[in-house]
Amino acid sequence: MAGCSLLIRNGLVLVDGGDPHRPQQAEILVKDGVIAAIGDQAVVGAAAIPGITEIDAGGKLVSPGFINAHYHSHDTLAKGLMEQKPLETWRLLALPPQYPKRSREEIKARTLLGALECLRSGMTTVQDMVTLYPFDEEHLDAVLEAYDEIGLRAVVALQYADIKGINTIPFWKEVFPKELHGQLSTAAEPDARIDQLAYFEDTFLKKPCQFERITWALGPSAPERCTSDLIARTVALSETYDLPIFTHIYESKGMALQARMEYPEHGGSLIRRLDEEGLLGPRLNLAHSVWLQDAEIELLGETGTNVVINPLSNMKLKSGIPPILELQRAGVSLALGCDNCSCSDAQNIFQAMKLFGLMVHISDDQDQTPQAEAAFDAATTGGAHAVNRDADLGRIKVGARGDLVLFDLTDPSYVPLNSAVRQIVYTEGGRGVDTVIVDGRVVIDDGELKTMDQAKLLEQIMAVVPQFREDYAQIEKRVDKLQPYLDEAHRRIWAADVGGNRLFTGH
Repeated sequence: MAGCSLLIRNGLVLVDGGDPHRPQQAEILVKDGVIAAIGDQAVVGAAAIPGITEIDAGGKLVSPGFINAHYHSHDTLAKGLMEQKPLETWRLLALPPQYPKRSREEIKARTLLGALECLRSGMTTVQDMVTLYPFDEEHLDAVLEAYDEIGLRAVVALQYADIKGINTIPFWKEVFPKELHGQLSTAAEPDARIDQLAYFEDTFLKKPCQFERITWALGPSAPERCTSDLIARTVALSETYDLPIFTHIYESKGMALQARMEYPEHGGSLIRRLDEEGLLGPRLNLAHSVWLQDAEIELLGETGTNVVINPLSNMKLKSGIPPILELQRAGVSLALGCDNCSCSDAQNIFQAMKLFGLMVHISDDQDQTPQAEAAFDAATTGGAHAVNRDADLGRIKVGARGDLVLFDLTDPSYVPLNSAVRQIVYTEGGRGVDTVIVDGRVVIDDGELKTMDQAKLLEQIMAVVPQFREDYAQIEKRVDKLQPYLDEAHRRIWAADVGGNRLFTGH
């Protein structure tokens, strides 16, 4: 990948700071993976590079590569398996602590599958908050190999926790008989066999990364699943290595209720707890943030803490509508994520952008602020900010990485081209993605993967599907027996008052 250079000619370019509705034609020179020139100087610079690859982008719209700022590669094989499952039930069906230990082959295949879907959706960077349970060094190696081989840029964070899931969900301990407590878990469970943070620091953070497009982040699963000591270790590592942090917060009403019940010393607020523990700030990214209260939103704005909106999974898991407009008004930087394949079913940034805008449209009957640019920014510059790459990702400008997407303007979505940004957000579904470039290297061309044999890759993926389906069937039977208790806990959660309602119930 190092040294990839190309010249893109004749395209309509969404250049940083340019008109997002009516972009102008320009040339782009990518040299050694970095945008070296835009406009006339691009052609001059290209002439000095013998044998440079040229792409004629006539009839194409050139956009910055999109950034999936909240994603989990561990359940890509489960898309389409579930519907009408609240978050707390879904966790028992989809997440690694419920499953037997996976094979290395499955880990790599599922990571490649998710990466392929991201690339086909125009995403050039993904933040993978991956759960590997029980932890196996070989499994993490498989994840890194997959991203390196397919050519997707990845910001990898191990998801970790040190409090058992049953202690973090309201009413589970009371509702479930004690003999069933061992069958309950959440996104990440304590793993007594290894100190993942120590391993991660010694093996990766203290050494140069051997994969040029992989960088690191920290992934405390959620504040209620982490002791104060673990939060303190996370803060220290983030400061020492300048790492972004990604965690889940207030995704569901149950998570908000847990805060009200368990943290009276912090006014029932996880945001206040994190502020007192020193975690809030520009390095922290709070995924979901559906059930935030007004005072908490103000605190996020004051501290420069970021939020990653995940509209697809928030709707499908009955979590609710995040307060996007209120976060915008407070000056909170917003990024966009597609979350798990088992609860959003699609790594499709266009679905996420459109739903982002539409959620705002129905959140205030008086506000008339256009949202297409905000949604586009969340999927580009907001994502770059979240992964601590403001300087070189999410923009088409000199000095940025050569991560680009070319859209086919002959696709009906763009005929006529009235507003590039609005049509990307509200009409594109992925069909118009023609070419995807990462670090100046063409990874997707005319909709086809170029870094690997796609047919063999799909064979590799399908080879692990039968075992996954067999294991899922057993898990589904187990959860069916738990369903009466899950339903009772769910009823109690929704009967409680947490100081607001983020579900569109009409009251």
